[in-house]
Amino acid sequence: MSTYIIRRLLAMIPTWLIIIFTVIALVRLMPGSVVDILLQEQGGQGQLGGRANVERNELLKRMGLDVPIPIQYLRYVGGVVQGDFGRSLWSQEPVTRLIAQRMPVTAEVAVLAFTTAVIIAIPVGVLSAIRRDQGTDYLLRGITVAGISVPGFAIGTAIILFPQLWWGWGVSFNYVTLTEDPLAHLKILIPPALVLGIQLSASSARLTRTMMLEVLQQDYIRTARAKGLIESTVIMKHGLKNALIPVVTVFGGQIEGLLGGSVITETIFALPGLGRLMVNSINTRDYPVVQGIVVMTAMFLMMMNLLVDLSYGWLDPRIRLR
Repeated sequence: MSTYIIRRLLAMIPTWLIIIFTVIALVRLMPGSVVDILLQEQGGQGQLGGRANVERNELLKRMGLDVPIPIQYLRYVGGVVQGDFGRSLWSQEPVTRLIAQRMPVTAEVAVLAFTTAVIIAIPVGVLSAIRRDQGTDYLLRGITVAGISVPGFAIGTAIILFPQLWWGWGVSFNYVTLTEDPLAHLKILIPPALVLGIQLSASSARLTRTMMLEVLQQDYIRTARAKGLIESTVIMKHGLKNALIPVVTVFGGQIEGLLGGSVITETIFALPGLGRLMVNSINTRDYPVVQGIVVMTAMFLMMMNLLVDLSYGWLDPRIRLR
């Protein structure tokens, strides 16, 4: 097991280096220059004139953007290895501090959404499998198809709009921290968590149903029933645990969807999380912040994929990781 973990960690290094180079190159290919935006903010100076060119060159040098991209890449990798992800080009705050300030909001929404997805997906998938080709199965399959088909921004808009029209209750856009008012804080986070959780649960529920149908046809399930075990024990102990391996894989991959979906949900619900910080940083061409969010997110997702792979041995003792 330890050899497997070490080998996986070493394999992450080239992937991590490729991700860093890709994001550095892509953010600099975005239309519009951060230097031009800063010059306009500082006095509305145009692109013509010797003075403007001097100021532009000074800004490029101060930001470290006056050297080729490969040199910027090497400098950035060297800083990241030492825990330095750079500073914001606008506020001059360390990127790690900005991310640390916004991370709790995104993490809370992600945990609530993931919990919602698990609570919905597994019972729906199991119930649909054991009620195969019955009315309950058709109803649940229809709901999951709708959940997959409807985009997240449409669900978010509906959660904001319809309660206001029907019951006069609206979603609050005034963010309150957990320490200020725990109940109000939870009310603010529940709607975006529902948006993400509903989308994630739909595909997971369909996969749970498919895997349960396959497992319930295995010989050891028939043997368990022949031994006189009650149906709930057969389903939960012998069926569900063996059906969960592919589902766990999907859940692990959906963490990426949670972080990606936070860009939309946090913008719609005006949450001060990483997704909204990413959008604002892209709009202002704040390269170090965009790079820091992408690189840290990639590192987190690679570690989560490793944990998902390690969980296979617990779910199925026959699996040996080498």
